[in-house]
Amino acid sequence: MDWQTHTVFNQPNPLNNSNLFLSDLALCEAVTRHDAGWDSELLASIGQQLGTAESLELGRLANVHPPELIRYDPQGQRLDDVRFHPAWHLLMQGLCANRVHNLPWEETARSGSFVARAARFMLHAQVEAGTLCPITMTFAATPLLLKTLPPLFSDWHTALLSDRYDSHQIAGGQKRGLLIGMGMTEKQGGSDVLSNSTRAERLADDSYQLTGHKWFYSVPQSDAHLVLAQASSGLTCFFVPRLLPDGTRNAIRLERLKDKLGNRANASSEVEFQQALGWPIGEEGDGIRQILKMGGLTRFDCALGSHSLMRRALSVALYHAFQRQAFGRNLVDLPLMRQVLGRMALQLEGQTAFIFRLASAWGLPHSPQQMLWARLFTPAAKFAICKAGIPFVAEAMEVLGGIGYCEESELPRLYREMPVNSIWEGSGNIMCLDVLRVLAKQPETMALLLDEYAEVKGQDRHFDRHWWQLQQRLHKPSEALGREISGQLYLFGVGAQMLRYGSPPISQAWCRMMLDPRGGAMLSEQVISEVLGRATGGVR
Repeated sequence: MDWQTHTVFNQPNPLNNSNLFLSDLALCEAVTRHDAGWDSELLASIGQQLGTAESLELGRLANVHPPELIRYDPQGQRLDDVRFHPAWHLLMQGLCANRVHNLPWEETARSGSFVARAARFMLHAQVEAGTLCPITMTFAATPLLLKTLPPLFSDWHTALLSDRYDSHQIAGGQKRGLLIGMGMTEKQGGSDVLSNSTRAERLADDSYQLTGHKWFYSVPQSDAHLVLAQASSGLTCFFVPRLLPDGTRNAIRLERLKDKLGNRANASSEVEFQQALGWPIGEEGDGIRQILKMGGLTRFDCALGSHSLMRRALSVALYHAFQRQAFGRNLVDLPLMRQVLGRMALQLEGQTAFIFRLASAWGLPHSPQQMLWARLFTPAAKFAICKAGIPFVAEAMEVLGGIGYCEESELPRLYREMPVNSIWEGSGNIMCLDVLRVLAKQPETMALLLDEYAEVKGQDRHFDRHWWQLQQRLHKPSEALGREISGQLYLFGVGAQMLRYGSPPISQAWCRMMLDPRGGAMLSEQVISEVLGRATGGVR
């Protein structure tokens, strides 16, 4: 007797053989628009490789097999090592081979190298986000270290600019590639780093002994960390290698790995410094200024990371909706679902245009105007995009229904990853305070915003009204309105990019949806068809 109860049908195939670059027309255009078109061929190759089932499986494996802390060897000797699944190492090899950790610093003379690096980051982040933590910190620390490495570590320069990933436990000067971590926050202070209690005592050879703790010591397997500690002249930034030049272990004790909501593939730890050796970066008491040199870059990557996860969530939702049938039609053809997907795609259309404009500004360090643009809009972008990511992925889950809530889908992992970008490198309130600080200390920001507005003035009434409202708040920005000001500033930046580069139907639809206080009208079928086509590379 045949006991088969049913045949499985109407179950969409997983999205696991697509080109992550070519399927995103907004990304392709942004790369070319901002002088990185020279990288498009390689980006297409990277996008094809990362979109394979094999690459996506590496991302899954790295998360279901999180890192393990190995405190002692079999003989009882203290190790303080972190063991990773092989998938982690393969993902790290790909990131370093694609120079996501150092492309702009290695290609200093090439226009658009920062934009190209941002695009490569975005592609990798759609496969696995935890590996981006060591990459981001190394990326942000490298330009500082190339200028300020203590003489004893001058042989690190070549490996910092290498395209190799080297996980061997040997002194940094002997390695083919290096990773740099950061240790800033302590139990009693968190974001209030001025309250740090770790002490640094100067030795006769101008090195320092560090005694204290760090509550979050990111990527403890890194070859060195930049650490804040209190020296005699105040809070100072120190270069603290994991292994000393003679190969002996520095006195850094790993107490435990954090058990985190998401970011499971990546190791975050608590440490104690038991007279660990460190070397000052910059002058004593100048630690905050040194850290701020890196803070903008890491915050940009937080916003870029959330945007990348949102992009992957949309791709998964669209691929499902194109295949799944309900009520006699494909989901993507149902009017209400088309509104949901269209609005999601339109939101990302604006984010892509804006975040690559921001990448372009970061890539022009010799332009005071562009650096001011980056300095103002980076904390606003981190605040707004990272906040938007959490409900965005939840909406994508609803498109898939129950299966989107199950671990067989990518979406639960993406959902768990989202909050880390809001919290790491300063949570929402810290970002808003930073926006207010720029507005207060850089009076030329108003002229910058006026120039931005002048280029698109009169193209859309919603945008014009939004600018008028923002101006009123910028005249007397109060801390209590910090979130409203930061959010409005971000929307102003996105709207300006959309009106400058988007097609009129799309840019005006974005302004209605995001800037109309009544919530925006329904999207027209013309707009939905256009944005969904652009979100799939024109392939259905």
